[in-house]
Amino acid sequence: MKNLVIVESPSKSKTIEKYLGKDYKVVSSKGHIRDLTTTGKFGFGVDVDNGFIPSYAPIKGKKSVITELKKLGKESQKIYLASDPDREGEAIAWHLKDALSLKDSDYDRVVFNEITKDKVLDAFNHPRKIDDNLVKSQETRRILDRIIGFRLSKLMQNKTGGKSAGRVQSVALKLIVDREREIESFIPEEYYTITGIFKDFESNLYGYKDKNIEVKTEDEKNKIMEVLDKDFILENIEKKDKNKKAKAPFTTSTLQQTASNRLNFSGKKTMSIAQKLYEGIDIGSERAGLITYMRTDSIRLSDEFIKSSYAFISENYGKEYVGYVKKAKSKENVQDAHEAIRPTNINNTPEKMKEYLSNDEYKLYKMIYSRALASLMKDALAKQTTIILDNNDYKFKTTGSVITFDGYLKVYSEYETSEDKIIPNLEEMLNKKITSESIEAEQHFTKPKPRYTEAKLIKELEELGIGRPSTYVKIIETLRERDYIRLEDKKFYPTEIGIITTDKLQEFFSNIINVEYTRDMEEDLDKIAEGNKVWNSVLEAFYKDFEKLVEVAFKDMAKKAPTETGELCPECGKPLVIRKGKYGEFTACSNYPECKYIKKEEKKEVVVAKCPNCDGMLVERKTKKGKIFYGCNNFPKCKTAFWDKPLDERCPKCESILLTKNDEIICSNCDFKK
Repeated sequence: MKNLVIVESPSKSKTIEKYLGKDYKVVSSKGHIRDLTTTGKFGFGVDVDNGFIPSYAPIKGKKSVITELKKLGKESQKIYLASDPDREGEAIAWHLKDALSLKDSDYDRVVFNEITKDKVLDAFNHPRKIDDNLVKSQETRRILDRIIGFRLSKLMQNKTGGKSAGRVQSVALKLIVDREREIESFIPEEYYTITGIFKDFESNLYGYKDKNIEVKTEDEKNKIMEVLDKDFILENIEKKDKNKKAKAPFTTSTLQQTASNRLNFSGKKTMSIAQKLYEGIDIGSERAGLITYMRTDSIRLSDEFIKSSYAFISENYGKEYVGYVKKAKSKENVQDAHEAIRPTNINNTPEKMKEYLSNDEYKLYKMIYSRALASLMKDALAKQTTIILDNNDYKFKTTGSVITFDGYLKVYSEYETSEDKIIPNLEEMLNKKITSESIEAEQHFTKPKPRYTEAKLIKELEELGIGRPSTYVKIIETLRERDYIRLEDKKFYPTEIGIITTDKLQEFFSNIINVEYTRDMEEDLDKIAEGNKVWNSVLEAFYKDFEKLVEVAFKDMAKKAPTETGELCPECGKPLVIRKGKYGEFTACSNYPECKYIKKEEKKEVVVAKCPNCDGMLVERKTKKGKIFYGCNNFPKCKTAFWDKPLDERCPKCESILLTKNDEIICSNCDFKK
């Protein structure tokens, strides 16, 4: 009998099976196998009156997976649960144990932060049992999100026309709405800059005698300009060495931010590519994970990686480039003892790996590799020069610097802006007169804080302690899917329904839908994971106050009036309005239920491409549950259909139709990607 190893991902299973050999069979659960049912009070799937005991059922399509795993388990000598090394992975392992009715003697739990042969084999030599505290922490999070999501979503659908609300998503939405209101209410203030223009440099006014000054009005500007003349006295030159430190290796948040800013990748695309790099890539004669686990908020690096990287730096760049380990700032909400995101092998340089990777995989891997390597290299050194000029007691300053030792910039310069600003050598002019070519004054107006980009919103959520590394992308995705926000010029704008939803939630739930409460709840979840809080006590304390607020909101929250279309009902003469039903919006009489008139809408087909199999067109369709797919308009004569959006382009390899999936263009038939 073989040993059975269960992981979440089919790709991961292929990699691991190659390492373990013929005595092990590695299979995939294809993610979570169970979730909360929708039975019981309010459909929570949780007995809120008796200790918050959850009720679970197989996820749709997973019954057959569970049946097959049970069969394989009975035929196996030992079962190893090898899901991901975080709370989500621990919860998946527990669900597998419970669904397969495994005793403690039947299974072992193995975890590894990187999928390489040495690390995987080492993990199997040091198995453990499931950590119940981690499971309870994740289970509590799921129950919280279910209760808040179900109750508030029902409330929003009933009162505002919004589609959903949630513990974290509604706080993220509030940040975007609040920023929009700051921008709308912002009153610009006038100010002026005054600049001396010289042959080789420019110098800006900053003070008068011993005080800093700001020029805020045209009168102030005119008075100063009247006093100034073209001749300046070079009053002081200060030169000092300045260290430019490398950033720490990537966490999930900083990876998403930097990939957004430097590679123009969405958070979803970044995590999808990182997942592939983690789970395993065929590199010649072997298959290996190229990076460590990509969901982490730690910047720690293993001693083994540090040692090998120091040797690599010394050999390839010189001993003078060997640096030091970056220390983490104290952060209370850092969870789990993972490493930072780094290459699994420092010798797998991006150049060596390029032939095995797609263009986007290469870009992301190179950035991860360069950041981890740079974090262990010496600081860059710059010679900074500051010049102070005097013009009738008005002080002007110019600052410049020149990199004297590139240090970590040797490998990371393309991801940073560090241009030299060179100032001429003016030592011989100290205390002497320098004549400017001109003095210019320019009017400016203060600007409000900018709208959030995806990178800035992720950074804000992390700094505020809202959500966790694995949740940032999902939060933003949900807000966009619910039409609460829109993306324009890479910036988030709240929609009308997003603003209404936020206002109503703040009217009735301001003590729960806020940054402080959400952060405190994350800390409680951490304490449950550490065994320092009882999971259902946290839920009981929350639910007691929450349900009272919900009952008041259902009773007192004003219901949004349906939008009138400007037409009158042909049957009773009352205004027609837009209503929402099970299958979307429809136009009906406002005099319902007295008048039951519903306007028949003409279906407008959205054509996306020509059908590859007949003379028809591929059009956008929806399943009964509202999921979009693309099918031929000659159905049922032609049954061609795709889940991913087709393009009017053909694959250069096999001539099949191309599709768009996760920001990539893929072939519908072969492995072509671009």
